[in-house]
Amino acid sequence: MLMGLMFLLAGQEAMAGNPWKEMKKVLKEIKDPVFPDRDFLITDYYNGKDTLYTAAIQRAIDDCSARGGGRVVIPDGVFKTGPLRLKSNVNLHLSDNTKLLFTTDVRCYPLVLTRYEGIDCYNYQPLIYAFEETNIALTGKGTLDGQADRSNWYSPTFSPGRLNADGSRTPGKDVLFQWNKDQTPVAARRLGGDIGIRTQFVNVYKCKNVLLEDFTLNRSPFWLIHPLMSENVTLRRVKMLSHGPNNDGCDPESCRNVLIDDCDFDTGDDCIAIKSGRDQDGRRWNVPVENVIVRNSRMKDGHAGVAIGSEISGSCHHVWVENCEMNSPNLQRIIRIKSNSERGGEVSDVNVRNVKVGECDLAILGIELCYWRVKEGPYPPHFHHISFENVTSNKSRFAVHVDGFDNKIMAHDIVFKNCDFRNVQRPEINVLRGVDRITFKKVKVNGMEMKHIRGDLGESLGKLF
Repeated sequence: MLMGLMFLLAGQEAMAGNPWKEMKKVLKEIKDPVFPDRDFLITDYYNGKDTLYTAAIQRAIDDCSARGGGRVVIPDGVFKTGPLRLKSNVNLHLSDNTKLLFTTDVRCYPLVLTRYEGIDCYNYQPLIYAFEETNIALTGKGTLDGQADRSNWYSPTFSPGRLNADGSRTPGKDVLFQWNKDQTPVAARRLGGDIGIRTQFVNVYKCKNVLLEDFTLNRSPFWLIHPLMSENVTLRRVKMLSHGPNNDGCDPESCRNVLIDDCDFDTGDDCIAIKSGRDQDGRRWNVPVENVIVRNSRMKDGHAGVAIGSEISGSCHHVWVENCEMNSPNLQRIIRIKSNSERGGEVSDVNVRNVKVGECDLAILGIELCYWRVKEGPYPPHFHHISFENVTSNKSRFAVHVDGFDNKIMAHDIVFKNCDFRNVQRPEINVLRGVDRITFKKVKVNGMEMKHIRGDLGESLGKLF
């Protein structure tokens, strides 16, 4: 009871100020890394024999870093490569007409320390990877192509699973989840071979001062861009166009000070998914994701424009979304916050304004407190102080959809102000279970103004007009 009161008072104090002024303070802290003005051309490192340019590009990166940094340039043309590892003070730059094709031969991918869906493990090296580096960048208008399709990374035979004594097989993903549940030491959580799992395209892990700018990314094996436990990360004018399984666009996890600006998302899964670890691993690290700014961006197909969770066990504080356009019949939700009582996590101070929605499939705001239909658990999630202002939509099934429990308040203090939601197909059966203090100020649904409510348990939006 005391802890709940402390959460409530802290949230009220945060909302008492102007959250957008706080965003401006965070923006001033996020600065692009600066590199020495010298270039290292990858063709100067190529031996003229190798089928892949992996060694040449990596030698250029290593040399550039060892000599104090600069820009490693990949010139116009098509270059085939294996996985690459970024190093401190290096800007890996793609020329305008560069296409970097990544091999799908998993024998080229060593195991490295990373996370898969919020769980620590050793898995195939991401196509572009950095660990504990400072001042790194991936820039330029070229294209990164992971070449993933059903003949390789997406193939049903890619990872057959661990062979059990009875002849059955356990998928690698299930093996990893059991390791997390049992708290198997991370050093022993080694995937690959029969239990290898599809890897991320870009993964920067425990890095500081990161710039990802201007390139196009497609055909990713798994998540497209995964900043993990990193600080001062900027994505600017990046096009994330990939529709494979689990192709989230950008998943900042347990990061601090992240700016996603003027980007394009068309990924088929969450366009942006903000995370902080899953279950025991997330609670063991206990590193929240903080200060994420999403602005001036465009979202098409996906499960959500901006999602928070479901691997949010380490919590999330201070998210701002502004001046975005989201539009697709295959975009399920605009803002989605999801967890359950096994994953837990606190999500606080989420602020959304000036977002234009052409159409989405399900809801402008979707909150799931029992994600994957988990009914019980010792770690109930806590979502509070969420605001929407000047958000418009031309078509959706619901306006607000909160799926929780009739006898438990796990979400509260949600404010909609100056919003207009049109062509809402089912305004009378929006779910408001497990939420308290939801307020509508000058908000119209299908032309009718909604009334201020306190969110009595089980009340539906159909009673609010």
